[in-house]
Amino acid sequence: MAVWVIWVILAGALGLAELHTLTLVLGMLAIAALPAAVVAGLGGDAALQVLTFAGGSVVLLGVVRPVARRHRNLPAGLRTGAAALIGQRGTVVTAVDSHDGRVRIGGEVWSARLYADEVPVPAGRDVDVIAIDGATALVLPLQGEVS
Repeated sequence: MAVWVIWVILAGALGLAELHTLTLVLGMLAIAALPAAVVAGLGGDAALQVLTFAGGSVVLLGVVRPVARRHRNLPAGLRTGAAALIGQRGTVVTAVDSHDGRVRIGGEVWSARLYADEVPVPAGRDVDVIAIDGATALVLPLQGEVS
């Protein structure tokens, strides 16, 4: 089997692994394996192939990943879906403790639990949404709102 084929198989395997992890790292390594396959196809020795792969990996990981990470942290006004609820204020519908409760956030009622183990928050009190875990809002009572 030709060496360039091995590089293409490696790129495909890394690409498939990226589809399962969605971290961007394996995808960039898959892309970096393609120039190494070209070098192998042109008859470059193993050291040059590895150097090409390593150089491509460093460039992609060093340049593309920070840009992608910056775009992942969108301002609150541009977020959609459950991510848009983080930082919002909600009103407790049924008492919220560290295991269960209901909170109205922006007109919708969400299952909720306290982000940190604290005194349960009774109905009618306001809370801040700290995170979303599946379909459950993780909340903290507002300062001065704990009974």
